[in-house]
Amino acid sequence: MSLRADPIGSARREHRVASLLSGMKLTHAKALLLMVVVTFMWSIAGVVTRHLEIARSFEITFWRSFFAVGSLTAILLLFQGRQVIASMRASGPALWISGLCWGMMFTATMVALTLTSVANVLVTISVGPFLTALVARVFIGRHLPARTWLAIVVAGIGIAYMYAAQVSGGQLAGTLVAICAPVAGAVNWTVVQRSNARGLNVDLVPAVLVGAVISTLATLPLAIPLQASAHDIGLLAVLGLFQLAIPCSLSVVCARVLKAPEIALLASLEVLFGILLVWVGAGEVPSQTVLVGGAMVLGALTANELVGWKQRA
Repeated sequence: MSLRADPIGSARREHRVASLLSGMKLTHAKALLLMVVVTFMWSIAGVVTRHLEIARSFEITFWRSFFAVGSLTAILLLFQGRQVIASMRASGPALWISGLCWGMMFTATMVALTLTSVANVLVTISVGPFLTALVARVFIGRHLPARTWLAIVVAGIGIAYMYAAQVSGGQLAGTLVAICAPVAGAVNWTVVQRSNARGLNVDLVPAVLVGAVISTLATLPLAIPLQASAHDIGLLAVLGLFQLAIPCSLSVVCARVLKAPEIALLASLEVLFGILLVWVGAGEVPSQTVLVGGAMVLGALTANELVGWKQRA
């Protein structure tokens, strides 16, 4: 039966969807737990790409983003119906800025994974909380305590130690590409936080779809000729749904409850999950420099947040 031919049924369906979405309001504790699940889903990218047969570089990014577009479109139509198009057109610049940031994150991360080790990419991305804190300080005036400044210095030393080793190891290009992801993430989470602080009724979940479309269109010309096998396309379809569409949508929901630096900190768990998965699932052992540098970065992140939670308590 056509929904257009049944306005009463359509109204009931919209009421049910509205009730479902209102029931998704998270407590702080539930948002924290959900973000942990989200980071685990994000972390599967490295181990999956190591099992691809033919697809490389921009073709990997294209297929993953392509399937993410289809998955996100279905998710948005399921929860919001056709009105999602009208709401996107009426949204302010925050939606499109966030979408551009998602597109940069999608593209930079996957390209970097083809240029250097998974551990290098993930540790580089883990500086996101500090970049987010700095961007939030500049653009929305969020105060940074002394402990955060100290943590930024320690993490910076850890990243510099990794970079010095990579210059001689020939993997610096991959790390430089990877740094684009946390920069875009810092801007993204700050835009989300600023929109919420201003009380703007902007649904930023469609921004993830905008980002996937941007990534798909940007990488298609560079991916031609498409050579991925059916095996590769299947794995990349899994990434499009379970590593992009679902977790990225959930992360935006969490952003309505959690603070921007807090989200970025929880997202850094992707480093631990990702390194363990690729170690066990693909036999890619992290180098000593990555372990030392990563330990400094994650140690600074953990200490900063633990002290913050203790002070708030």
